[in-house]
Amino acid sequence: MILKKATVLIVDDDPDVLTAVKLLLKTETQEIITEKNPENLNWLLQKHQVDLVLLDMNFNSAINTGNEGIYWLRKIKEWKPNVCVIMITAYGHIDLAVRSLKEGANDFVVKPWHNEKLIETIKDLLDKKDGGTKSSKPAAKSGTGTSILGDSEVMEDIFHKVNKIAPTDANILILGENGTGKDLMAKAIHERSLRANKPFVKVDVGALTDSLFESELFGHKKGAFTDAREDRMGRFEEAEGGTLFLDEIGNISLQQQAKLLTILQNRQVTRLGTNKPVDVNIRLICATNVPLSELANENKFRKDLIYRINTVEINMPPLRRRAEDIVLLARHFAKMYATKYLKPTVDFDNTALNKLKSYHFPGNVRELQYTIERAVIMADDATLTADDLLFSILETPGETVSEDDSNIPLSAMEKNAILRVIEKHNGNITRAAKELGLTRTALYRRLSKYDI
Repeated sequence: MILKKATVLIVDDDPDVLTAVKLLLKTETQEIITEKNPENLNWLLQKHQVDLVLLDMNFNSAINTGNEGIYWLRKIKEWKPNVCVIMITAYGHIDLAVRSLKEGANDFVVKPWHNEKLIETIKDLLDKKDGGTKSSKPAAKSGTGTSILGDSEVMEDIFHKVNKIAPTDANILILGENGTGKDLMAKAIHERSLRANKPFVKVDVGALTDSLFESELFGHKKGAFTDAREDRMGRFEEAEGGTLFLDEIGNISLQQQAKLLTILQNRQVTRLGTNKPVDVNIRLICATNVPLSELANENKFRKDLIYRINTVEINMPPLRRRAEDIVLLARHFAKMYATKYLKPTVDFDNTALNKLKSYHFPGNVRELQYTIERAVIMADDATLTADDLLFSILETPGETVSEDDSNIPLSAMEKNAILRVIEKHNGNITRAAKELGLTRTALYRRLSKYDI
């Protein structure tokens, strides 16, 4: 259904909310009906051909539990099962929002909402009501430009979830293989949140030793230890009012987990060298490439910490599970790097497209990105061919050895591939990691693993 032909009913006991929504939707809809008393809902639904209801969660300030909103939601679904219902809830009440969805609500918005987002949500619901096709659009796109692209069904599901949870304060755990875009997703969620104008602080906790963990996260006072030459604010304090992103959370020790859990429970940090706690107000997002089933092993990770960091989880799919997005992403990276390296507009011929579609991308989006970057830099023409696309030798070690080497263990081939690339770049780890399609941290772990 087109929004211009829709009748929308809003039920809220706050006259300011009723006025604001009426002014917002007056020119967007055929009819907008406002009502302060939910007791009149049945009469209004019988009198008008209502297409969508905006329903507040609370009508009694003394109760303020959301139970009234759930009650009236059930009644609406009993009287008019086909009417779309969007619940209006207070900032950060993710539990009420989830409960309302289970009870049959079609969506929810958080006060204060963004007007454009509210209109978009209403339009999408009315389109789906009439069997309209859902539009393909970037998820988590904001004014700062961070976006995650995808037309695949699995990515559309993630986009839908992100739009729900980003405006809340829910702690989020992002799961997925290396190279799937977990850090980009964390940044995008922050930019869609109500904390978007506050700091976004990323910490690779998997690379921190026990001795650095407390100093890096919680800060220290001058003289707290040998090299503490001045007071230093920790990452928790740096992220005050904003978002703290702890990457590779699955790799921290049990001792580090215990310290982190205490901070999250108390919402206070104490710098090394002092006994004075400091209150912190942060939204926490964590990420790991460790599967949740392995993370739940209490010999490796505390379950109470999992519950603390995992109010909502997002599973970033490997690129092989969203193959229909490969060409879209490839063209995006081609345009990006053509601009960066002052090249003419770059496109792909059929041989290149077929090669991209047939490759399984074990290095995921990161491998695709670096593959396209190399191709744009090295190509002589504006149209890339299959010969221009060279996949990472680390991800495809079998292609770098001869038949006589077929009995070499995979670990040995990986080690040799790393050595060749590091030698190629004269020991520059940053450049080597980039060519291998790895983060610096991941490459350092492999160097340690193979005693390089």
